[in-house]
Amino acid sequence: MTAHNKIEPGHDLKAPEHFYINGEWVAPTTQRRIEISSPVTEERLLSYPEAAPADIDRAVAAARHAFDEGPWPRMSPAERASYLRRVSGLIACRLDQIAWAWTRQVGAPISLTKRLVGQNATLFAHYAELAERHPFLECRQRDDGGEVRVLREPIGVCAAISPWNAPMVLLSYKIAAGLAAGCTMVAKPSPETPLEAYILAECIEQAGLPRGVFNLVPAGREGGEHLVRHGDVEKVAFTGSTEVGKHIMRVCADRLARVSLELGGKSAAVLLPDAEFQRALPSLMVYSMPITGQVCFSLTRILVPRARLREFLDLFIPAVQAICVGDPAAPETQMGPLAMARQRERVEGYIAAGRAAGARLACGGGRPRGFERGYFIEPTVFTDVSPDMTIAQEEIFGPVVCVIAYDDEDDAARKANATPYGLNGAVYSADPERAFAFARRMRTGGLTVNGLIVDPKHPFGGYGQSGMGREGGPEGLENYLEVKTVHMAG
Repeated sequence: MTAHNKIEPGHDLKAPEHFYINGEWVAPTTQRRIEISSPVTEERLLSYPEAAPADIDRAVAAARHAFDEGPWPRMSPAERASYLRRVSGLIACRLDQIAWAWTRQVGAPISLTKRLVGQNATLFAHYAELAERHPFLECRQRDDGGEVRVLREPIGVCAAISPWNAPMVLLSYKIAAGLAAGCTMVAKPSPETPLEAYILAECIEQAGLPRGVFNLVPAGREGGEHLVRHGDVEKVAFTGSTEVGKHIMRVCADRLARVSLELGGKSAAVLLPDAEFQRALPSLMVYSMPITGQVCFSLTRILVPRARLREFLDLFIPAVQAICVGDPAAPETQMGPLAMARQRERVEGYIAAGRAAGARLACGGGRPRGFERGYFIEPTVFTDVSPDMTIAQEEIFGPVVCVIAYDDEDDAARKANATPYGLNGAVYSADPERAFAFARRMRTGGLTVNGLIVDPKHPFGGYGQSGMGREGGPEGLENYLEVKTVHMAG
C-alpha cells in the first residue's frame, strides 16, 4: 500500500496524487488538476491530478502488454479466482472508509452508504465463484459424430467508465467481471468521485495482481473521449447517461469495439387494483428517491388505480413530507443534498417544466428552509401527470416522483411502457402470481414483485434506451467473453 495515495477514513479525505499504471503509482505527465466541491457546504473538498491523453496511453499500453504477454489471461479460472478473493477480503476491511468517501463526495446519507458498501466485496467474491464454475470450455458433438470445442475467451483490453452517483459498486461490477474473464482493465472513474477507485487500486495492488492487469486513470471528458477512441481498447463498459452512451456506441462502431451500456431509466411502480398500499409504502419510500433520486433504477413513476388515487395520496404525500432532509453525515438523515450545483439546476428546471405543463405539485418543489448552503432540494411529488409530459418521459435524476392514475390493467401496461426507457420496475398486488403476470407485460430489464430488489449476483440492465448488455451474475461475465468454435476434424 502506498502512503501518498491513502484515503483517510471518516471526515478527513486525503487527495491522491498519482495514477496506478502497470503495477506502480506513477506521477502525472501534466499539471492538470480537478477540483471537487462538497455538496453540503459548496466549499472545496479536494483537488487531485487529472489524467491527460498521454497518461491514458500509458495505461492502455500497460493493459495491452499484460494481455498479450502477461500471465493473467493464460491463468486457469481458479487461479484468477484466488486473486479476486484476496481483493474481496481487502475491500471488506475498508468498507467504512468507502462509505465515508461516498457520503462526502456525493452527499448520500451515511446510514445508507454503510448499508450498501458491502456489495463491493460481494461482487469480487461472486465473480471468483463464477470463474471457477463457468463453462469456459464446452465439448459438443456434430451430426457426423465429430467433436466441437466451444471456447469462451477474454475479449482483451477493456475500458471501465463509471459514474459519480454510486462510484465504487458500479466500477466493481465491471472490474470484477472483466478480471474473472481474463481481461485486462483500464478504469476511468467519474471526475467528481475518484476516491473509491483509488481504494480499489490499493486493494488490487495489495492482492498482488500481475503488472498491467488493472490500471487507474481518473480523468474528465477529454481523457474519457481519448480512452473510448483508443484503438487498443477492445471493449468499453459504461454506466451513465443515455446521451453519452449513444456517443460511445457511435465511436466504438467505427472499429466494432465491444460495448456494454447501463444507461438511464424512468422506472414505473405499478400498484394493481388489489395492492395493499400500506405494505407497499416502505419500499416506495426507499426506492422512489434513493440518494436524493440520483439512481438510475429509482421508481420515479407510480401508477395507481384511478378509483384508489386519493387513498394512495393520503398515505404517500405525508410520508414524503416526513423525510428527514439534512447533513448526510448525521445518522438520522434520510436524504442529503444533490451531488453538485448543475444537478440542482437540472432538477429545478424539470420542476418548472412540470408546473408549466399543468401537473399539480402535491408537495416539495423548492429548496428546504434552513439550508442556505449546499445543493439541497425538497422531496417533490407531482400528481395529475399525463404520460406524455416531459417529467413523465425524461430522467430527472433528482427527488421528483410522478403519480399517474390508470383506469384498468391494460391502461396501466400502456402507461408503464410509455417511455423510451426500460431499466427497472415494480408491481404490487395481494396476489404475487397476478403481479408476475403483469410484470411480463412490462418492457423493462428488471422487476420486483411487491418491493424492489437489486442483487449483484443476478443480471441487471435495460431494454431500449436504458442500454444493452447485463451486469451481475453469469450474464455479467459473458459481457467480457468472446466465443470461439474449434471443430476437431481428426
